[in-house]
Amino acid sequence: MSAPGAVLVHGLWHGAWCWDDVRAALAARGVDSVAVELPLTDLADDVRVTRDALDAFGRPAVLVGHSYGGAVITAAGAHPLVRELVYLAAFQLDDGESVSRTLPDRALPDTRLPEAMRVSGGEVALDPSLGLELLYGDTEPSIAAACVARLRPVGRAVFRGIPESIAWRSVPSTYAVCADDRAVHPELQRAMASRATRTVEWPCGHSPAATRPDDVAALIAGRIAADG
Repeated sequence: MSAPGAVLVHGLWHGAWCWDDVRAALAARGVDSVAVELPLTDLADDVRVTRDALDAFGRPAVLVGHSYGGAVITAAGAHPLVRELVYLAAFQLDDGESVSRTLPDRALPDTRLPEAMRVSGGEVALDPSLGLELLYGDTEPSIAAACVARLRPVGRAVFRGIPESIAWRSVPSTYAVCADDRAVHPELQRAMASRATRTVEWPCGHSPAATRPDDVAALIAGRIAADG
């Protein structure tokens, strides 16, 4: 069987493009990777596309999810090729939870992300100004502006999707808390990270793939090496 690699799952409003710098850093380390392009219509569709990507990858993989991508890998991580799950400021959900209803019995602080959402029919877009502040506030301005210009609306159903399986119960997981995150509150991240096998914490905002791609790649490559 070929050497293990990484399958990367983006968050809401984004696309596979957001992993470009991480993939380049992984390639420099000799690690093959693919980035999944989610339809962002509902969780079931996103999980199906991710499982298809794992099938196509065809080798053992560390499955990485950023933000909403954590909900996707929580379900898709039951795939037999997945050796570990890596959550980056991501939703490591448990039974009955969704990204809009996580740890409902805990009085955890919220962020201004709901304020930035713009609902139109069955889709939710993001206010570009507030969205930039929340998602890319610690990113070099020209990079942040280029990223925000590529954001796209998502289906309202994604916020209510509940994973059909909870892969982290049987698959090892690593959670990277982004301590200065203004989109997914760090206290919510730490609470979800208590479910993971291991945790790291970085002094950064919500988008480490843009602000510290080498660190993201090093974490992923390290987990691949540890599995090997």
